Amino acid sequence: GTALLDALERGSVRVAERGADGAWRVNGWVKEEILAYPSETSLWETPDGITNSGGNLCLHLCGNLQHFIGAVMGDSGYERDRDLEFSRRGVPREQLLEEIERTRLAVAKVMGHLSGEELEWEYPLLKHDKKVSTGDMLLHLFGHLSYHLGQINYHRRSV
Repeated sequence: GTALLDALERGSVRVAERGADGAWRVNGWVKEEILAYPSETSLWETPDGITNSGGNLCLHLCGNLQHFIGAVMGDSGYERDRDLEFSRRGVPREQLLEEIERTRLAVAKVMGHLSGEELEWEYPLLKHDKKVSTGDMLLHLFGHLSYHLGQINYHRRSV
């Protein structure tokens, strides 16, 4: 089954175990969405009723994963500027694709070395002021990624 179905059937450990080749493949879907925009300018349009452009959502997803997986779990040194993820405009599509690739590599590096035992360990940061396991945090990040991927898809079809 899919990584998401596995998560529902077996819990967060299963989705995280398949992360490098399963759940995080969604990054490829983000790339496909960015490539499917009809023009560079359409990536940054915000039609009535839509707050965030596809370009900003892409930057946000990359920043989120590079921070919570690459930096926190992989000690990559990545420094996140969340406000900039939503305020930058006009980043060329090619730069967005490069950022997606950096994100993919950062996630794959961490997920490729993550053991089942480590998924049960406490995640190094609090999530909404609560301690959570690494596996639960990864499941949360997968949900966050999927949610914003849907927003990117809707935005792309609206412009």
